[in-house]
Amino acid sequence: MTAIPRQVWLPQQFADFAGLPAGLQYTRWDGVSAFPTDPAVVEFYVPPLVQDIGVISKPLTDMTRLRVVQALSSGTDELRSELERLPRHITLCSARGVNARSTAELALTLILSSLRGIPDFVRAQGDGVWRPAVRASLDGQHVVLVGYGAIGSAVEDLLTPFRCRVTRVARTDRATPRGPVHSVQRLADLVTQADVVVVATPLTPDTRGLIDATVLARMKNGALLVNVSRGAVVDTAALVEEARSGRLRVAVDVTDPDPLPEGHPLWSVPDVLITPHVGAFTHSLWPRLEELIRAQLARFAAGEELVNVVAR
Repeated sequence: MTAIPRQVWLPQQFADFAGLPAGLQYTRWDGVSAFPTDPAVVEFYVPPLVQDIGVISKPLTDMTRLRVVQALSSGTDELRSELERLPRHITLCSARGVNARSTAELALTLILSSLRGIPDFVRAQGDGVWRPAVRASLDGQHVVLVGYGAIGSAVEDLLTPFRCRVTRVARTDRATPRGPVHSVQRLADLVTQADVVVVATPLTPDTRGLIDATVLARMKNGALLVNVSRGAVVDTAALVEEARSGRLRVAVDVTDPDPLPEGHPLWSVPDVLITPHVGAFTHSLWPRLEELIRAQLARFAAGEELVNVVAR
């Protein structure tokens, strides 16, 4: 009997992928066209890099031999929910750390742009008006990092030249060479003196709605909330109310819902800066993803333990 080749589906974006391990059969899928091969023979699936979970999950029920799903994002909440519906065990791996620098870079961009009033200056430029103003500086500010994984620590790297006082918050207390990390149970107290709160925690059942009306109300007047994680970590209705009052400033790369629909009240609130979920998307993303996938496939082909395992 002829052995069925061990099939791997890769995104079409990696059409020129080289240096893949031998012994596996590779096929590309763009998430739009018909399935390139029978999904039933696929053992390792790297979904297309899209935000539509419907596209990502489309072949899953037919992938009866599927063993590994390697996500191309650090957040895997929706994909994990889809896999948990399947009647078999599948290893889910994230791209944790791959986009940390790019996302941290955008977090710093959002902080500086909001504090220095760049959106107002851009609007004035569009009107052809010279409109100088005195704005806040990041130098010496107190920044609370909510989530201290790869992205949170990368944000702190970029804050170093600004001499910020940094308070780190994560799921549990722990010590790091840079200083203590505080339990998220203390978040409502820790944000009270923050000039900037940066949300960089994964979306999980425990972090959904973590930045709620209570936490937002504890932030001091004029403080800036930056979210580069997932929109649902923040209570959007409460955020809109606080921003509308003029008490808080907001700069977000992610929203709930995501993408933010036309006519949503968040679009029209003053002092809110919104970017369309682009934190990870720089030219450096693709080489880093290729490096991760190549290494994961080498481990898979050799029967070795995979990295960045989120769930089984």
